[in-house]
This record gives sequence, structure tokens and C-alpha cells, in this order.
Amino acid sequence: MTEEEKQTSAAPRLPMSKDEIALELMRFISVTTGVGRTSSGAGFGGKPPKTPDEQVEALIQLFERCRAVVGKE
Repeated sequence: MTEEEKQTSAAPRLPMSKDEIALELMRFISVTTGVGRTSSGAGFGGKPPKTPDEQVEALIQLFERCRAVVGKE
């Protein structure tokens, strides 16, 4: 990789807002834990899948919790 390519690939990023950081945190948590997923995994399922409204409410609550954590200083 030439020096010019290194400089263009490392373009400066604008600072992220607290809401953007909270959104990234929410995405990470939801992907790793399966929050908001519609299907259950293989094996024995104890609970039936949540309704779409319940899934949306869970994601909104998770985002609000992430915003609260990011907002602490």
C-alpha cells in the first residue's frame, strides 16, 4: 500500500454524537444477545416468540438504557 493510499483510507471521521454512540451500543447488544429476533433457536423453546410490538418496545427500551449509560459523565 502506498503512502497516498494510506492517507485516503484513513479519512478523518467526525466525532460521533452521544445518540450515535448509544445506537451503536444498542446494535452490538441486540446482535450479541438476540434482542428483537423473531425466531427461536433450535432445541426446546420455553417462551413463544414475541409479537412485533413487543420486539419494538424491547428495542426502544434498550436504546433508552444505552442513552442513559452514554450520557453519564
